[in-house]
Amino acid sequence: MNKTSATRFLKNEALRLGFDFCGINKAAFLEEEASRLENWLHNQMHGSMSYMERNFDKRLDPTLLVPGAKSVVSLLYNYFPLDEQPQDAELKISRYAYGRDYHQVIKEKLRELFDSIHNHIGEVAGRVFVDSAPVLDRAWAKKSGLGWIGKNANLINPKNGSWFFIAELIIDLDLDYDNAIKDYCGTCTRCMDACPTDAIVKPYVVDGSKCISYFTIELKDSIPSVFNDKYNNWIFGCDICQEVCPWNRFAKPHNHPELINENNLRQWTERQWEELTEDIFKDLFKESPLRRTGFEGIKRNIKFVTGNKS
Repeated sequence: MNKTSATRFLKNEALRLGFDFCGINKAAFLEEEASRLENWLHNQMHGSMSYMERNFDKRLDPTLLVPGAKSVVSLLYNYFPLDEQPQDAELKISRYAYGRDYHQVIKEKLRELFDSIHNHIGEVAGRVFVDSAPVLDRAWAKKSGLGWIGKNANLINPKNGSWFFIAELIIDLDLDYDNAIKDYCGTCTRCMDACPTDAIVKPYVVDGSKCISYFTIELKDSIPSVFNDKYNNWIFGCDICQEVCPWNRFAKPHNHPELINENNLRQWTERQWEELTEDIFKDLFKESPLRRTGFEGIKRNIKFVTGNKS
């Protein structure tokens, strides 16, 4: 199979497996991102996420992750839900956490895609990645023409907005490459204006150590009191900068059953969350993104929000 035919097959197969968009770029050092990442780390914008400091070179050079790599295949998987929590919900969780842990869901599909490549194209070496390895996924998706990086640092697709998980295949197969598209944020600053903790310190730069998602998921210590009354009822993650983005008016609900809110979390009351026990947490959320913060983390977040309601 020649390069163009292989590219066409791979993209069609990705769509068949449920991915919404697929773009490809040459596996090479990310020169444009090197200084940005270095400055971001130097300014301590990663907070207590020490893992961001590790594997600096690997984050920038995919050939260090997959020797002989020729292509980075970027894929988008829609998670925008049909049924959402009301804006005045007593306690909120990010939309991406409504269903099963996306790491598991997407890795299964990536393995299927890899198997199809082997069966139809031939022996190909590589690895699959879903937000759990030193890969700058948004940078690769941007280079592959799947969208531009918005002022809130999210990838924005011009057809469907930003409610996507990003995944990659890094492989030693030479393919046809896509081109980046232009930035369409223009003069809009809605995401910056709406952020209650001022985490978007300037266009395209997010101080992770000020982000509600960081406090409710990554931070293991107590939440600083300076952020009292700024949480807007979020106890796991935060979607504010995406909710206000004009491009998300084009978002379409996904049709992935594994991401559907089986526990009906969007309708949980404050009392239900407060009465959550560790045993019930472990049972209900054993395959959920909420497992990441743990029972004690969720209870801390609930206490912080309910104790600081004005």
